[in-house]
Amino acid sequence: MRARTPLRKRLLVRLLVASVLIAVCSVAATAWLAVETTTRALREEQGQVLADDMDVLDRLSGYAATHPDWTGVGDLVRELSERIGRRIALTTTDRRVIADSAPPGTPLPPRAAAGVDPLTTDTHTDRGAQRSGVDPRVVGPYRLPAAERAQLARLAEIRRECFARNGVDATVVRTPSGRPVLTDKDGSTVDYVPLECADGRLNTPTAAEQKALADLAERARSCLDRYQVEYYPPLFLGVDVTDRSLRTRYRLAKFSAQPQEQAQRRAQNCLDRARRAQLDPHVAPAAHLFLGVGDRPAVRFDLSPANRTKVVGAAGLVLAVTVAVTAVVATRLVRPLRALTEAAQQPPDRHVRVPVTTRDETGILALAFNELTERRARLEDQRKAMVSDIAHELRSPLTNIRGWLEVTRDGLVAPDPALLASLHDEALVLQRVIDDLQDLADADAGTLRLHREPVRADELLDQVAAAHRMSADTAGVTLRTSADGTPWLDADPVRMRQALGNLVSNALRHTPAGGTVALTARRHGDDVVLEVADTGTGIGAEDLPHVFDRFWRAGKSRSRRTGGSGLGLPIVRHLVAAHGGTAEAASEPGAGSVFTLRLPGGEPPKDT
Repeated sequence: MRARTPLRKRLLVRLLVASVLIAVCSVAATAWLAVETTTRALREEQGQVLADDMDVLDRLSGYAATHPDWTGVGDLVRELSERIGRRIALTTTDRRVIADSAPPGTPLPPRAAAGVDPLTTDTHTDRGAQRSGVDPRVVGPYRLPAAERAQLARLAEIRRECFARNGVDATVVRTPSGRPVLTDKDGSTVDYVPLECADGRLNTPTAAEQKALADLAERARSCLDRYQVEYYPPLFLGVDVTDRSLRTRYRLAKFSAQPQEQAQRRAQNCLDRARRAQLDPHVAPAAHLFLGVGDRPAVRFDLSPANRTKVVGAAGLVLAVTVAVTAVVATRLVRPLRALTEAAQQPPDRHVRVPVTTRDETGILALAFNELTERRARLEDQRKAMVSDIAHELRSPLTNIRGWLEVTRDGLVAPDPALLASLHDEALVLQRVIDDLQDLADADAGTLRLHREPVRADELLDQVAAAHRMSADTAGVTLRTSADGTPWLDADPVRMRQALGNLVSNALRHTPAGGTVALTARRHGDDVVLEVADTGTGIGAEDLPHVFDRFWRAGKSRSRRTGGSGLGLPIVRHLVAAHGGTAEAASEPGAGSVFTLRLPGGEPPKDT
């Protein structure tokens, strides 16, 4: 018997009611938010314009600080203009155009927005007073040559390691001149210097700096003499880490017939003028920056009576259109839903009967097809799992057998007993994998069948390495084994070769040419530890906890082509757990991975 849906619960009615409520609320909210959002947007726009202006000034000042003239600045001006959507013009101090984003002949604004002079920028002293300073990106003769940079980099690294030994966490930061300095996590200079690290080598001026400082001292000498300021030469170099700027320090011996503060101020003024004269040939000439308003028209917002009438009319139109569109869409949506519901409610001979607990169309449809969907999903998951298991577990041994047979057929390797034994072992692995495909459910339950016997760990590693030797040689990867003593295991040798083979296959797949995959065995108490270490790409910290999850692969880079089906490592974990052991993974991106199998140790046979 068909279940009739009450009018108030029909999807069409609910959609119409919901659409009306949404339309009314949206119109009311839009009317209220119009003034608030517009006012806030205007304020934010003003702040953004100011931020854009400061960024443009900083970029142009940086260009002037690193170039001896304005040649080539046009590209930067056009780039900045396109980004902020406004006109940018750069002229000389006598208003001759250097670069302009506007078409030629466009009149300049009446006043310049700012001056661009890297030798006269606004800085602040510790006391808050503002004075003209030099852009910290102006280096000039203080730029270190490559040899001195390399030498200072080594000294900085030695100083950082010394700090670390004394519990001081520091970072090496390179200043514009190329001189490295040590800073803390906040970017400030490390104030505390352990006695062990205070050798003075890092802070000693280099030959290039000494030459530049000597020139600076000579330029300032006449000015200092004029103010009767005596000092101990030579001047020496310092670095301000806050703005990465170069600074000069001097020591005054005495101040003749003048207060100390006045003498210091005069001495600093002499040094500032000398430094600007020294750096002037290395920077672009001073220029004026003009900023326009752009081509976009200003937006006016006015809630006058006429505009309010327009808002009300537009709101009514939106409401009518919303209702009409919702009715059309809902009718077209409900029609197929009802048809599917009726199909799900057919007699048992025509369709599977499902229980119905709700009375609206979508609820009936969801319940009617829920069980069928889940059943199909389970069957599909089982099919995919079976295909994935077979493809993954048979690929490696079949590849090894085929490879050895091909090189033997081509006469590259003689079919000696060792090769035949290796091929026989791989055939045993294939046979065991085929026998166990139906027992994968037992792997999750920990009930795998094992054929335990005493096994020498070093021989086990050699057998695995021999089976994968050709793959390693093809990939250009060195495969080696080592054992500490002669540890014995009480284990299934075929199962253990399968587990180690999965680890070696993964390691070879993710180790670039020239890398190394090492298999090691050692005794640790009552356990035997087997390790497979590689120098490959490594695994990220966020991915490491999931490497043993079934069907899991780390990221897009580990696709089915490069990372397998996601069953190799889970099978390793189950095989080791069946032996009473544990499997662990450690890795660092770019530094390789180490997979550790810890198994209960065994005793050698009595006749050994």
